[in-house]
Amino acid sequence: MGIAADFVLIILAGLIGGMLARLVRLPLLVGYVAAGVIVGPHTAGPTVVQVRDIELLAEIGVALLLFSLGLEISFRDLGPVKKVALIGGPIQIVVICGLTAVAANRLLGIAVTESIWLGAMVSLSSTMVVLKTLSAAGVTATLASRVMVGLLVVQDLAVIPMLTILPQLNDLDGVVLKVGKAIGVAAVFLAGVYFVGTRVLPLLLKRVLSWGSRELFLVSVVAVGMGVGYATHAVGLSFALGAFVAGIVLSESEFSHQALSDVVPLRDVFGLLFFVSVGMLFEPAYVVSNIGQIVVVVLLIFVLKAVVMGFSTRAFGYVNMAPWIVGLGLSQIGEFSFVLARAGLSSGALSKPTYDLALTCTVLTMALSPVVSSFAVPLGRIFRRKVVVAGGQAEQSEAEGHVVVAGYGRSGRGAVESLLEAGIAVVVVESDYVLYADLADIGVESIWGDITSPEIQHAANVGKARALILTMPNAVTVEMAIERARNVKRGLKIVARAVNEPHVTKLMEMGADAAIQPEREGGVAMAQIALTS
Repeated sequence: MGIAADFVLIILAGLIGGMLARLVRLPLLVGYVAAGVIVGPHTAGPTVVQVRDIELLAEIGVALLLFSLGLEISFRDLGPVKKVALIGGPIQIVVICGLTAVAANRLLGIAVTESIWLGAMVSLSSTMVVLKTLSAAGVTATLASRVMVGLLVVQDLAVIPMLTILPQLNDLDGVVLKVGKAIGVAAVFLAGVYFVGTRVLPLLLKRVLSWGSRELFLVSVVAVGMGVGYATHAVGLSFALGAFVAGIVLSESEFSHQALSDVVPLRDVFGLLFFVSVGMLFEPAYVVSNIGQIVVVVLLIFVLKAVVMGFSTRAFGYVNMAPWIVGLGLSQIGEFSFVLARAGLSSGALSKPTYDLALTCTVLTMALSPVVSSFAVPLGRIFRRKVVVAGGQAEQSEAEGHVVVAGYGRSGRGAVESLLEAGIAVVVVESDYVLYADLADIGVESIWGDITSPEIQHAANVGKARALILTMPNAVTVEMAIERARNVKRGLKIVARAVNEPHVTKLMEMGADAAIQPEREGGVAMAQIALTS
C-alpha cells in the first residue's frame, strides 16, 4: 500500500500515544511525538517506510495550523503588540543567536561558522507547538498569547534572510544585495496577496456559497490557504508563511468564522502527522551515547531562551504574568530549524555531529515544551510573593460599592450591560488591549491588566467593591483571582465562570459564592423555554 500503509500506521500510533498522554495528564502532542519515536526508522517494531514523503505531508499540517491561526486573528488584533514584535523580535533573535554561538564555540568546541548556524536555529521558536499548546488551553485570545504570536511571525519571517546569509558566511561578497532582493520580492508578493485576498477572494467565496454547497466551500477555503502557500514557496518564501498570510487576509472577511470551523478537523489530523514526523527524527542511540552533553545543552537552551524572551517582553511594558508566559512559552526550538539544519548539512556548512546535536535538541525541546510552559503561572506566582518589585502601585479607582467585572468577552459584555441598565457602577478589568480600547471608546471605567495581580486589584478598588464577577474562560486565572480577592476582602461576593462541572465544585470550595458554567446554564434556559412555550 506504500504511503497509505504508513499513513494508517501513523494515525493508529498517534491515537495510542495521545490516549496514553491523556492518561498521565500530558498534552496530546507529547504523545504524538512519542508515537513517532516508536514508528520511526531508529527503533524496533512497526516502522514507517516512506519517511521523506511523510515529512512532506507534515508540512501541510504546519501550513493548515498557521492558516487557521490567521483566520482566528486579524491585523487589528496584532496592532497592540506590533512594537514588541517588530522591535523586540529582531533583538531577541540577534541576542539568542549571538549568546548561543559564543557558548557553542567556547564550551562545546564547535567551529565559529557552525556555531552561528546553531545559534540561528536556537533563536527560532516553534509556531506549531506554541499554537497547539495555546489552543489546547483555550487561551489564544489573551494578551500574552498575542505577544507570542507576534514574535513567532517575526521569527518565521527571519528565516528568509537567514537562508540567504548563513550559506554566505564563508564568502560575504554581495550578501547585502542578495538579502535586499529577497526582502523586496517578499514585500511585493505579500502586498499582491493582500490585494487579491481583500478584493477577489470574497467575491469568489460569495459565488461558491450562492450554489449552496458546504463541501465546495470547504474545498475553496483549503485551496485558498494551500494555494497561496504554494505560491509563496514558488517565489522562495515559506509555504507555511503564505498560508498564514492567506488566513489573516480572510479573517477580515465575513467568511472567517465558518471557514475556521470547517478547517479545524482537517488541521488537527495533519497536525498529528507533523508531530509524529518530528518524533521519527529522534535517534535513541545517539542520545544514549551523548546523554550528558544533550541534557546540559537542552537545559541551557530552555533557560537562555526563557530569560531573553521574558526580559524582552518586560522591557516593552508587559507586566504581571506575561513575561513568564511568553518566556517559557517560547523557550523551545522551532520546526523551521529543521529547514536551516538541512540547508546547512547539504551545503557542507554543518558537520554531521553538529547536525545530530541540533536535531536532537530541537525534538526534545519541542516535546518537553508543553510541560515547561505549564510552570509559567506557578513560577510567576512564587516570584510575585517572594520578590518585592520596585515602583509605585497603579492609580486606584475612586469607585465604591461598585461591581468589578474581569473580562470583557461575550459573558463579560452581557454582565456589564445588565449592571449598567440596573444603575450599578462598574469597573471592568481587561487584559486584552483591543477590548480595553473598546471600553474606553464607550466611556466605561476600565483598567488594562491581569485581575490576578494585587496591583490591578488595588487599582480596581476591589477592597471597596460589592462584588467581583470573573468571566474569563481560563481556569487558572479564575482560581488565582479568587484566592487574591479573598485576601483583599473577606466578605466580597464572588461570581466566577467555571469551565466544566468538576470546576464548579472546585471554585465553590475555593470561596466563590457562585460558579456558573455558561454552556450548561444556557442549555437549561433553552430547555425551560421549550417546556413552557
